[in-house]
Amino acid sequence: MKLIAAWLGLLALPVTAAIEIGSRRELFVDDALIEKISGEARLQLHQPVPREIVLSHDAPWEGTGSGYHSVFQDGDRYRLFYKSWTVQLKDGKYTETNPLYTAYAESDDGIHWRKPNLGLHDFQGSKANNIVIAGVHLGEMEVDAGHPAIFRDDNPAAAPDARYKAMLRARRPGERSPVPTGGVMAFKSPDGLHWTPMSDRPVITDGAFDSQNLAFWDAEHGVYRAYWRYFAEASGVERLGRPPGIRGVRTAVSKDFLTWTDQRDLNYFDSPPEQLYTNQVKPYSRAPHLLIGFPARYTDRGWSESMRALPEPEHRAAVDKEVPRYGTAITEGLLMASRDGVNFKRWNEAFLRPGPERPGTWNYGQQFIAWHVVETKSDLKGAPNELSLYASESYCTPPGERSDLRRYTLRLDGFVSVQATRKGGELVTKPIRFSGRKLVLNFSSSAAGDVRVELLDEKGWPISGYGLDDCPPIFGDAIERPVTWRSGADLSHLAGKTVQVRFVLRDADLFAYQFQP
Repeated sequence: MKLIAAWLGLLALPVTAAIEIGSRRELFVDDALIEKISGEARLQLHQPVPREIVLSHDAPWEGTGSGYHSVFQDGDRYRLFYKSWTVQLKDGKYTETNPLYTAYAESDDGIHWRKPNLGLHDFQGSKANNIVIAGVHLGEMEVDAGHPAIFRDDNPAAAPDARYKAMLRARRPGERSPVPTGGVMAFKSPDGLHWTPMSDRPVITDGAFDSQNLAFWDAEHGVYRAYWRYFAEASGVERLGRPPGIRGVRTAVSKDFLTWTDQRDLNYFDSPPEQLYTNQVKPYSRAPHLLIGFPARYTDRGWSESMRALPEPEHRAAVDKEVPRYGTAITEGLLMASRDGVNFKRWNEAFLRPGPERPGTWNYGQQFIAWHVVETKSDLKGAPNELSLYASESYCTPPGERSDLRRYTLRLDGFVSVQATRKGGELVTKPIRFSGRKLVLNFSSSAAGDVRVELLDEKGWPISGYGLDDCPPIFGDAIERPVTWRSGADLSHLAGKTVQVRFVLRDADLFAYQFQP
């Protein structure tokens, strides 16, 4: 009787609702669609490959303090906006030799960049420069042009004179706190070069804002989203005169870019409290329902033999006397992803490490990843496009002439993979419903490895004709390889029905999958 009762109880359990994925491309940057992973398979975080220095901030109005880059593709051009700032350690003191500006560069391929002579703003008696925003006074606020976050607004309702928008930090005149409490100002532009304020007062005021505070149009949900810096309360974190708390991220939404509501702190799954200096959240262009961020992790390791063994020890010791955190703090890039904009899967291992020890590295300000990734051509003839991302180095370090921006590359969708050894492993998705006629994979295998795919019905049984034995091994390295079973590749008769997908891998990586028309 007990067995019968238990069996009847199982029948009474609610059936897990299928997740509607339509024809979206799905990545493995989170586990929202994963039911189980078994065998010798795991989720593997991948690291970008370092490439060339694409931009040196070496103009008289630039320098070692330049950073906070915003990059995006705009038609057949790539556009880059950044903080332009010269700061030098002179006679034991940090000295600013010019105001903070927003400067501009552009490219035809995302690899070779130029700084156009725009003739818009005066610098030391000349307008022969690439400055697009200079600090101004608006109402009671002093706008800081050195903390910009700029994007192209793809909201269909955006006015022609507001096709580009920006968030800029602001503070009250005379305030020189390292963590200003003013807020962020909203700006607009018809072309990305000529900017005007959308309001004479900050649109967000609850925060610290000593970072790259940003906002963008979220087409998936029909709202603007903002992400900005704040200090979360935490005990025992006060150090070097900084306010108590942990550097964190806060978010809100808006319909008009001016009135922001539903303000919330970001939540992380299975991540320890850590100092996050930036956030760099934005929809991933190939899967815009996924918000991907590249926060900079800030770690003050203090003085030790390892710290003294890092590059430029004399400079570290000198700057420690002026700004101690510049001497012993180290920064690197992380990866995080969200489907709702608030709850994030944050990978606790570094996405972009400081890398080999060399001048300009292993210091505060290195590996601040630009906002955001762009798609560029591979330098391998015939290879598919890849992702380019950009990160800073030589920030506030000797020889004191400039900071640099280095390009890194990653395969399309290549942030995280399901990876299996030669012994093999598998991943089964949660119940889903799709639309389309075929399933394509972004995968890579060894010459001896492969991937096979099985489709399961709503009861978890293999669907006739789409079992594992019906799927010939798939091997190679492709961004969009159609899956073919012995009965063919057409899945249209299964569209709209509840299925699970079982991926079985040997010495292979699976980066993404998509049901396509």
